[in-house]
Amino acid sequence: MKTRTFASVAQGDELPPLDLPITPTLIVGGALASRDYTPVHHSGAAARAQGLPDVFMNILTTNGLVSRYVTDWAGPDARLRGIRTKLGGPNLPGDTLRLRGRVVETADDEVEIEVVGDNAWGNHVTALLRVALPAG
Repeated sequence: MKTRTFASVAQGDELPPLDLPITPTLIVGGALASRDYTPVHHSGAAARAQGLPDVFMNILTTNGLVSRYVTDWAGPDARLRGIRTKLGGPNLPGDTLRLRGRVVETADDEVEIEVVGDNAWGNHVTALLRVALPAG
């Protein structure tokens, strides 16, 4: 995989869409990998007690998926310098997280990318990421 260069990216560029199936394994595995042992992320009964139909994804897994989406597009020599995330509706098993992104700003050696991820509930995540790219 080749890393994009700063010179090759322009404001308004769109990232290719990525649709991710949400499975119980992804939800539970992400929670355990991030040491989030909150019961609603691995126990359907605990999630139902909180008013949701099943386990739901934690923010750290969401951040990881959003970061992966951007760094897969940017390439292995890109460096993620910042992320601001806002959560909306939950990610539940059986749904699909649809990630879409676009470059909203370019300055110095960094690009700012806006990512929106939605599912059947509406927006699950909106995020702004700052990524450093080689000059090119």
